[in-house]
Amino acid sequence: MDHTYWHKQTSNNPIFPDLVWSRPENRAHAGKLLIVGGNLHGFSAVATAFSEADKAGIGTARALLPSSLQKTVGRIFEAGEYAPSTPSGSFAQTALSEMLAMAAWSDGVLLAGDFGRNSETAIVLEKFAAKYSGQLTLTKDAADYFTPSPKALLQRPATTFVISFSQLQQLGMHAQFISPFTYNMDLLRLLDALHEFTTIYPVSIIVKHLQNIVVATSGKVSTTKLEADLEMWRVATAAHAAVWWLQNPSKTFEALTTSVA
Repeated sequence: MDHTYWHKQTSNNPIFPDLVWSRPENRAHAGKLLIVGGNLHGFSAVATAFSEADKAGIGTARALLPSSLQKTVGRIFEAGEYAPSTPSGSFAQTALSEMLAMAAWSDGVLLAGDFGRNSETAIVLEKFAAKYSGQLTLTKDAADYFTPSPKALLQRPATTFVISFSQLQQLGMHAQFISPFTYNMDLLRLLDALHEFTTIYPVSIIVKHLQNIVVATSGKVSTTKLEADLEMWRVATAAHAAVWWLQNPSKTFEALTTSVA
């Protein structure tokens, strides 16, 4: 296969330097990001995403957590705002209106994870993804909510998955994609598969494989060689991707690729 779609960079040498030089100098013009996640037993994904979004240069970030966390984290995480929760401590269906209202304020939304396993949360996330038309980035267990029945989200424009290789496998399998994603595939086979996958579906994929962060959008694929393996990489990567993307909304592939450099 012709690999003209493949763009290579290293972690300290971005291949789209113009995006780096043209970044907003004033935080007031650097965009607004809504970060959603958490449940009664954890909110580290939201806290990490909030911190990483700040490092990535976001103008303003807001975080939406289930109300079950308000008593425990309200004093230590002042950026948190709260929406109704289920008795078990995850987002309730009635949280949808607050999610949509805060999303309308933002330039992009990051579903950061730690949602827990809850049927009501599954419904509210599905409804949110259907009603919200802006830039949506998903990672960790936020992606798990959609992989069993991914077709609706895969047909949604302005969607980026920042997922593990096992999540990519599940996504491909449930989408009935013709080329299975397997752990023993070499890098070129993965790039070919992602090239085809993102030509079919209008989504972006960011995944780690064989010491590379791979970005795929609209049939274009980039690899960023890692100098050292990253174990806890998804939330930080998703936060940086969401920030760069909302700051360069017409250059999705270039923005996502630069965000991981």
